[in-house]
Amino acid sequence: MAEYKDREHFIPLRKSDLIELLCRDKTLTSEERNSFRQFCILVSAIFHFEYLKQLEELKDAYAPFDPDADTKSPPPIDLDEKLKNEVELLARFAALMERANFKRLSPDEMLSALKEVATVSGIRTHVDLNMFEHLQVYVRGEVVGRMYRRSWRKLGRKEEFYVPQYQRLALLVKLRPHKRLDREIDTARVYLKIFKDIPKVDRDMLLPGARVRFTQLDRAIIIYPLAAGIGLTLYNIGASILQSSVAVLGSLVTWGLAGAIGGYGYKSYYSYQVKKQDYNLKLTKSLYYKSLDNNTGVLMRLLDEAEEQECRETFLAYFCLWKFAPPEGWKSEQLDDYVELYLEGNANLKVDFEIGDALDKLERLQIVRKVNGCFVAEPIDKVLERLDWTWDHYFQYANPEPPSVRGVE
Repeated sequence: MAEYKDREHFIPLRKSDLIELLCRDKTLTSEERNSFRQFCILVSAIFHFEYLKQLEELKDAYAPFDPDADTKSPPPIDLDEKLKNEVELLARFAALMERANFKRLSPDEMLSALKEVATVSGIRTHVDLNMFEHLQVYVRGEVVGRMYRRSWRKLGRKEEFYVPQYQRLALLVKLRPHKRLDREIDTARVYLKIFKDIPKVDRDMLLPGARVRFTQLDRAIIIYPLAAGIGLTLYNIGASILQSSVAVLGSLVTWGLAGAIGGYGYKSYYSYQVKKQDYNLKLTKSLYYKSLDNNTGVLMRLLDEAEEQECRETFLAYFCLWKFAPPEGWKSEQLDDYVELYLEGNANLKVDFEIGDALDKLERLQIVRKVNGCFVAEPIDKVLERLDWTWDHYFQYANPEPPSVRGVE
């Protein structure tokens, strides 16, 4: 079984597109193609039902911390119960992100992001980590993205450049009271955000309380002329009191120099403030198009993605085992390699297929069996019977025995 450090588990195909891809396989007969479509429908229905239960549990766990809630809250709970609910929410969210094939950035990776020299726009930022009680950053899809900027070398025309970026970036944030936060922000809530196509060096700009930071050159341009102008002005005031009328011309020259230096310093400061406001406006406009969802919407979006990923893994693992494995079956490593080669050859996708998770689902659905360390796919007609029985008997209180997928008890 090949292991890849430069590939992700995420399969970037819509569920319906993957079904069409598999059904176009030339090894399928017309009858098998129809049966496999029914297989996909039943598997999708079962997973959707199971994920609906998980969605309700997630919404219940998030309800006490939802900043967008418009329903009446139950009576306040004690501190111990609140902490317990908070721990449960964090655990459920982490499990959801894992199922959706997101990777959590480690503390070291977060610190390295905060130490980046500048953002794509050339602005340095500063984030005070003391303002976060909980800060979790999840990413998926590390790619090289294309962006544009105006270049002085091309007389202000836009030029194309490439930057490493994340196709998806999700945040979980719980804040502490802090001087950088507006008073209306409720620090008892948990904030969830998800963005798309975020340059790696811009990660810190998405965090609450991020401030533009002056470089040493910026400080020199702003502070030194201001300090010189103020110093000369104060000196001139004192000198004017002591000097006689003979020195009026010299005083005027000194006043003029002080005014010029002070004016230049103020102009530099004003220009930088305009630049900072312009950048914040650009960031706001950019995030308007890059923001995908907030709070409860994040949970629903991610749960839908996790459900689709579960279906994709199940479709691929069963299909390849059913159609291409020998009668004695395949070991997990052989199936893993074949699925990855199938996706690369038929869809031009290089993924690190999560074989352990896929086989767990197939065994749980009882549509494969293990013989002498190898996995063998059950015949699809028997699999359809087994899945149909599972769906039909979700709400039965006195279930009959399920039909055997092998026809032998």
